[in-house]
Amino acid sequence: MINILYEDNHLLVVEKKVGVLSQSDGSNTPDMLTILKKYLKEKYNKPGNVYLGLVHRLDKNVGGVMVFAKTSKAARRLSEQIRNREFKKTYLAVCKGIIKSDGEYHDYLKRVEYRSLVSNSKEGKLASLTYQVLDTKDNNTLVKINLETGRHHQIRVQFAYHNHPLLGDEKYGSKGKYTLALFAYKLEFNHPTTKELLSFTLVPEEGYFKKFTPIV
Repeated sequence: MINILYEDNHLLVVEKKVGVLSQSDGSNTPDMLTILKKYLKEKYNKPGNVYLGLVHRLDKNVGGVMVFAKTSKAARRLSEQIRNREFKKTYLAVCKGIIKSDGEYHDYLKRVEYRSLVSNSKEGKLASLTYQVLDTKDNNTLVKINLETGRHHQIRVQFAYHNHPLLGDEKYGSKGKYTLALFAYKLEFNHPTTKELLSFTLVPEEGYFKKFTPIV
């Protein structure tokens, strides 16, 4: 079942489930691009190949809101918003330990194969985010995160580096009872043709997020 949050002639906004890739990696793992192309082909009885533009990605083990472009013009204009930092992505995460107050992280990240590491300004690229503390329970903190840059594994790397790894993060923290406690909670951007500000929100209720529900 595909959870469609919004659809018109230009855009398709959907929920990506945990365990689904954003696009195919050549394996047999389900991916959003293939699933949604099939959906469009069947719904509109389209012959041949269906165009669908991937303008941003979520990691396989991260669920949440994604937007896809149904035309090349929409893809180009959304990509331009991302480059100009007009495309706002907000995440929810559950971190190890108690974070006492809101804050921000500014670090330089260097990608090494399938990982990213905190480095220096010469070798790395600036990674910036701000976060808001929403709640604390059982020595864990629920935070809302606004990404100012979009580096590889940025949230996971930065919170781990600052001694608050995300729960369930096997790569940068430790294996847990549930999958990675990171969720793409909200997307805000301007419609590529009407310029209207659009906002879409999903609230996670599974895994480590369960003990914090209801999440405001």
